Amino acid sequence: MLWPKLARNLLGRPVTAAAPAVSDEAVAALVARLEGAARARLGRSLAIRAVDCGSCNGCELELNALQNPVHDLERFGLRFVASPRHADVLMLTGPLTRNMREALEHAYAATPDPKWVVAVGDCAVDGGVFKGGYAVEGGAGAAVPVDLIIPGCPPAPEQLLAGLLSLLEAETETPRASP
Repeated sequence: MLWPKLARNLLGRPVTAAAPAVSDEAVAALVARLEGAARARLGRSLAIRAVDCGSCNGCELELNALQNPVHDLERFGLRFVASPRHADVLMLTGPLTRNMREALEHAYAATPDPKWVVAVGDCAVDGGVFKGGYAVEGGAGAAVPVDLIIPGCPPAPEQLLAGLLSLLEAETETPRASP
């Protein structure tokens, strides 16, 4: 009984859901908007550094989904970088924990001016479900100034892209310079 199932699963095609249908025109329009906004504001593409302040990894999964073939962040001229020294945007996830406060402050200080800070998810906004815990100091705004909030538990990749686009297209304010 087990062997026929095993053989069928090993030799058959994998059962996966189909990728969501996205029109080429919509993708091209979004690419043009993001690339134009990034070039106008920064003169180049946008570099993002994700900083986990003590999360459950739900928001990190959604940030990683931005890099998969479905969303493909690179085609929009946005990319994740390994160091805050190369970043324009710090995307903070999770509640600010006592253990991560100093690391977050160092990452913020290492990010060159001009810079933006984005709080991703409910926990980064105010501590979320972890608020009031003995090791939680609250949201990321308790340690660094936050420019954009993307709510959700966790926010979908589409919400993250829309937030980054709104950040780039905001014409009233320029990125923050360190005091």
